[in-house]
Amino acid sequence: MREITRGLGTLDGEIFETIAQSHSPGLDAVMPRLTRTADHSKLWFAIAGAMALSGHATAQRAAVRGVATVGVTSLVTNQIAKRIRNRPRPEATSVPLQRRSHRTPTSNSLPSGHSASAAAFAMGVGVEHAPTGLVLGGLAGLVGLSRIATGAHYPGDVLAGFGIGATIAVIGSRLIPPITPHNIAIAPPSRVPTPSCPRGAGVVVVGNPASGSGNGRQVLDKVRSLLPDAEIVEVGPDEDMSDLMRRAASRADVLAVSGGDGTIACAAPLALEAGVPLAVLPGGTHNHFARDLGIRSVADAVGAITDGHLTRIDIVRLNDETVVLNTASIGAYPHFVRTRTRLQRKRSRPFATALALTATMRRTRPVRIRVDGEVMETSLFLLGNSLYLPSGFAPSRRLRLDDGLLDVRILEVGHRFALARLVGSMLTGRLERSPLYHELQVPEFSFSAVDGPLVVAHDGEVGESYDEATFRVEYRALPVYTPVTRR
Repeated sequence: MREITRGLGTLDGEIFETIAQSHSPGLDAVMPRLTRTADHSKLWFAIAGAMALSGHATAQRAAVRGVATVGVTSLVTNQIAKRIRNRPRPEATSVPLQRRSHRTPTSNSLPSGHSASAAAFAMGVGVEHAPTGLVLGGLAGLVGLSRIATGAHYPGDVLAGFGIGATIAVIGSRLIPPITPHNIAIAPPSRVPTPSCPRGAGVVVVGNPASGSGNGRQVLDKVRSLLPDAEIVEVGPDEDMSDLMRRAASRADVLAVSGGDGTIACAAPLALEAGVPLAVLPGGTHNHFARDLGIRSVADAVGAITDGHLTRIDIVRLNDETVVLNTASIGAYPHFVRTRTRLQRKRSRPFATALALTATMRRTRPVRIRVDGEVMETSLFLLGNSLYLPSGFAPSRRLRLDDGLLDVRILEVGHRFALARLVGSMLTGRLERSPLYHELQVPEFSFSAVDGPLVVAHDGEVGESYDEATFRVEYRALPVYTPVTRR
């Protein structure tokens, strides 16, 4: 083994000398600037900032993952890897003077921190968007070369750094899977021909000024300025918003509603009943439905109305009556989500998810349901309108709301060591392969309660109790305004 190690060390030194002694005006001009730009990951932070400002959701997710991967990699490299084996920096006497680093690093040479961060960022971005990751991989390779060409590291140091950064990026992709579209063929969106409405004539807007922690007032004021011909109905503290929305829908050409997910879920069946399209103004604390439509701001919603961009999306009927726009759940799923959200303030998402799952399963009693004649004992049951991403039990968003499918996710707990098995699968990124986890994509789903009626919560509200529940997709039943270009 010593002979092999000695031989690799000799080879490493010879490759370093070959690169260091090479006389190239290109290397002399580019390598020092590139290595300085990559100091303290400044290059990667600048690229991440540009991606975050691009307005594209995929680029923004890739930037966040890339920066997070760099952060973890820097910690592992500097606090652990550099302390494993002491290796002095190479002698830079053979490096041309104009190419040498102005400041000789004093830390251990093995591994290269610059190279580790470069690989971490490129691979992290590539997990979310492969083409961008490929381009950044080439840039990362040049950063690694710059560390050799300027005399800061041996080639072996650079390769070790690349290996650390790439490994952490891969582990991160397992713990927090990327948001990638489902491999299911979906028909193109259903456009509804409708005239543009530049000043808002025929639009009736219903909103509560006090909603969204006071944001409701700003939403209504902005709508007034952008749609001067629209009718604005403000909901008073003692007024029934549902009744006001019903009356507004009866006289409107377009029913526009300012509020969060619960308010929009209440408005959708009223718009359907009146036969008018729905416009969603993000005015609540949580605006998941608006975000999944591509509406990030009031300007997005108003732009869709003025452009006349109307499409049809799915709704879900519970027992042919109650409308579900986002999700429905039984058992302790709402408690699980609240606990995970609280824990994420101080912990990473995978560990927060695992801790929330442990706390939920320990403190809540599972429920038994019968599905297709088989009894299942579950603590966490989630049903979504259209397919959510990513897979697993921490879904965050939908790319389409018109695929005609229910997204059903169930964790079974009626087995030996179920909690330990589920937590282990979640921490290793293998939950989808666990026999205790079920993920279905179906147009209709039914269950019956084994031990008495179960409360079905939906769209952030506590619903009614049911002995039997059937969820059925109404394919592209609801016309809604969406931006021409989804971000």
